[in-house]
Amino acid sequence: MSGIAAPQAAAASGAAPVLQVVAGILERDDGRVLITQRPAGKVYAGYWEFPGGKVEPGETQHAAIARELAEELAIEVVVAHPWLRRRFAYPHATVDLRFFRIPRWRGEPVSCEAQALSWEDVHAPTVAPMLPANGPILAALRLPAEYALTQAHRIGADAQLERLDRALARGVRLFQLREPGMSAARLQPYAQTFIARARSQGARVLINGDVELARALAADGVHLRAAQLAALDERPALPLVAASCHDAGELARAAELGCDFAVLGPVAATLTHPGARPLGWERFAALTAPAMLPVYALGGMTPADLDQARSSGAHGVACQRAAWQ
Repeated sequence: MSGIAAPQAAAASGAAPVLQVVAGILERDDGRVLITQRPAGKVYAGYWEFPGGKVEPGETQHAAIARELAEELAIEVVVAHPWLRRRFAYPHATVDLRFFRIPRWRGEPVSCEAQALSWEDVHAPTVAPMLPANGPILAALRLPAEYALTQAHRIGADAQLERLDRALARGVRLFQLREPGMSAARLQPYAQTFIARARSQGARVLINGDVELARALAADGVHLRAAQLAALDERPALPLVAASCHDAGELARAAELGCDFAVLGPVAATLTHPGARPLGWERFAALTAPAMLPVYALGGMTPADLDQARSSGAHGVACQRAAWQ
């Protein structure tokens, strides 16, 4: 990433600058992403990173990522979805990174700056070391595009389990057990069966709002309600922690707490919360622009909304009714 300045340049200024940098995640149809190695003669030579560079004065972030990838890889960006931000303090400079997910481009990426290239599986990367600001991005990329919320309280436990099998068959791999009104006596055996079926297909399951139940069931994590997010002093000790958010303050709090992802909504009108005022895509995009963690669009979403969601800065869509149809 050519946007990392040389240490001596930063030292001469007397203070570590904040560099505005963009990085592109080229995603092939097989799920692999392109990672490049910094060549000899550059600071952090030998480290691996996502390609990109500094935003020039007066340049938009979209224009910057298109220019940088043309210069570094000789490709033409066709689609670039804004994704998330990371701010990382290196010894010589603070880097404010905007990542873009790039599913479409023209041309075959080639090395134009003596950098090595490698198409990596985000679930099992083989290259090292990664630049510190880029390493956590791989974990975020492991999150699937769809997050399905259960509704056994509405359709019945047996029907929900049957529809779980259908969802797994079409590739859904992240679920939230959200069953308001279901008694503890009914919830625990239902949840145990649900988790076992999901795990058999490599899917992960979060429990809504109940950290202790998540631990008791050995679930993959917990989904925090907004009130819990505000009350907690530290992240629950579980593999995955998500949070429901409705505004910029809650998104910032979710990142501060170390949540793995958030859901933000409602984006559109929804039967679940008929009195809630929808955000709309423009407001959703404004709220996610500074987000430091992946954000799913929630509220009236279907899998067909994924492209719109990603173009508005979302990681994916969180679906309830539409997940099971």
